[in-house]
Amino acid sequence: MAQIIIPTPLRKFTDNLATIKTNGSNIQESMLDLATQYPEVKQHLFDESGALRKFVRIYIGDEDIKALQNENTPVEDNTEISIIPAIAGGIA
Repeated sequence: MAQIIIPTPLRKFTDNLATIKTNGSNIQESMLDLATQYPEVKQHLFDESGALRKFVRIYIGDEDIKALQNENTPVEDNTEISIIPAIAGGIA
């Protein structure tokens, strides 16, 4: 089972858990398993068409999945997946 690290803003949707074990052979399946386990998190990760939202970055270790195989990036039992939400800011 891969392990997903949940960022602090999303923990209120995962019973305040910082990490969650998921089933799946790739990122897409692992993220869908997370959404199945914790349905309230789904709207924050997936858009209406079921695709991962563009502002959510997913990493395996320190590698952005965009540099790998995107949602089709394979995961193994010891894979650590990090969800990195976009942070807005700047000078007004």
